[in-house]
Amino acid sequence: MDGIMFGRASALCTLLSALLVCCAALTVNVTPKMEVLKGETVKLPCTFTGAPASANTIVDWYMDDQGARKRVAFRPQGGDAKIDEGTPLTGRISMGEDFSLTITSAQPSDELLFYCQVMAGPSGVADASTMLKVFWAPEKPVLTRPSRQAISVGETTSSEISACVTMNGHPQPRIIWFKDGQPLAEHKDRKEKTFMVPSVVKEASGLYTMKSTLYMQPTKADKDAVFQCTVEFSMPGDQIKQKKSDTISINLNYPSETATFSLVNTDAVKEGDTVTMKCETDGNPQPEFDFTKDGEVISGQAGLLMLKSVKRTDSGLYKCSAIDFDNMDADLSGTINLNVHYIDPVNVIPVEPQVVKLGDNVEWQCKTKASAAHTVQWKKGADVLSQDGTLSIQDVSYDKAGQYMCVGAVPSVPGLTAEYSVNLTVKGKPMIETPAAGEVVKEGDMVSLKCSAYGYPAPQFTWKPSGKESVSVEGNKVVSTVTLQTTAEILKAGVTCEVTNEHGADSKSFPVSLKRAIDNSADRADKQQGGSSGVVIAVVVCVLLLLLLVALIYFLNKKRKLPCSKKDKKEVASGEVNNDIVVEMKTDKANEEAGLLNKRPSPEQC
Repeated sequence: MDGIMFGRASALCTLLSALLVCCAALTVNVTPKMEVLKGETVKLPCTFTGAPASANTIVDWYMDDQGARKRVAFRPQGGDAKIDEGTPLTGRISMGEDFSLTITSAQPSDELLFYCQVMAGPSGVADASTMLKVFWAPEKPVLTRPSRQAISVGETTSSEISACVTMNGHPQPRIIWFKDGQPLAEHKDRKEKTFMVPSVVKEASGLYTMKSTLYMQPTKADKDAVFQCTVEFSMPGDQIKQKKSDTISINLNYPSETATFSLVNTDAVKEGDTVTMKCETDGNPQPEFDFTKDGEVISGQAGLLMLKSVKRTDSGLYKCSAIDFDNMDADLSGTINLNVHYIDPVNVIPVEPQVVKLGDNVEWQCKTKASAAHTVQWKKGADVLSQDGTLSIQDVSYDKAGQYMCVGAVPSVPGLTAEYSVNLTVKGKPMIETPAAGEVVKEGDMVSLKCSAYGYPAPQFTWKPSGKESVSVEGNKVVSTVTLQTTAEILKAGVTCEVTNEHGADSKSFPVSLKRAIDNSADRADKQQGGSSGVVIAVVVCVLLLLLLVALIYFLNKKRKLPCSKKDKKEVASGEVNNDIVVEMKTDKANEEAGLLNKRPSPEQC
């Protein structure tokens, strides 16, 4: 009976297990969307539940082929994968033991819907789909200009401004137009004044080339406008990125309304300058211009009037005028009142060089005229001597001789000057400057002495004693330099320089001495000092020891309390004393003397 019950229970369990297997739902799991960059490898996972492990279970991968499924690979559970031939993925796919589909070198054409299908025998059939997205960033957009050279304001139809082209992007990118940094509204209706005409080309590679052409009816306000386009594209991870083109401006024609005539020179104009005047309108292109001066026609070129090396006669009223046939009513003219500044050559009285005697007076007058307030200064070198045009020198000395400059200037016009130079010569007897002493190491050495003298006519030099002589001129002075050998007589009396001219003479003595050897004597003193320092220290030590010995003996004598009968008196006289002077030495301490001599006191003393 028990055996029958056990058999029935086993059969019931088997039946329940079969029912559970038959009734369990087969489920396939995939990633709904996968993303990959062109050329990279992507793995599409596939798993399933609700079916027992069985060799009868087969997993198939399909691709969507224009709405129809086309198998690309399959694999039985526990078996090897098989790749279908003749598909766009053949040679680039593999199927793993986990039933995932791996695609290498992903291409834009791989952007398809993929299906993972599981056939599990009694468990049935189930599938799930994965969308593969392939991305590739497009190239930087490029702007091209239309073949038309210029666009005219006021046209009734829109004109082509530029075309924007970006190549090799995936998925299809978007082009956005900008004017002066602001995006333009995207219009495709050709009835709008501003619209864009897009076009797209799918290359053999599967990538997209996008083009957008911008059309506008520009106004005069657009003459300086800057245009640019941006390509906007998608990348994995829901990223939106952009690439910008370079900028361009348009060649816009518009009529003139006003004209401007201006002087290009920024500084005040003076004689000798090059003057440039510019005439232009606020239109484009610029019209032809006519120029006149005080009503007389003069020639210019391309709106420029250039005057080279102007003179005071070039001052006057200049006018430019033009006609714009697109706006005949506009007054296109302008004027410039040109003032050319000048200064006359300075007039100096007297003109000729002045030669005066030493101690005399001299005077010059300097005048000039100019187009504006001016100054007249007398200078010698950088020193200003007069500000009123009169140069007066009293009691002329030799140092007053030389060149003087009269300078006229217009302070309001930088660089506008005139000048004239005169020369002053002072004649008189020669005068020698304070002589400089010469030095030699020893007798017989060569020495050079320089004698500087004023005077006009130029003085003649005589050296006593004579030597090798050279003469030069330094400013107002004549300088004679002599080189000779030092003798005992020269060291004693020096060398004499004599100068003479027709007005008199002068002479000075130039002392010559031996250089003192200060350094060597100092070295010897240092050595002597260093050698004697040891002796001094030894003497000091001996004196100290002697004083200690005397103090000890004195102390011992005091301890013995030896009686002293009377004071000794000794007289010492030198054998030969100058002037019969006798030196007498007395002492009240006979016992101390005895102690020093290592003797006992005599009975007469103690």
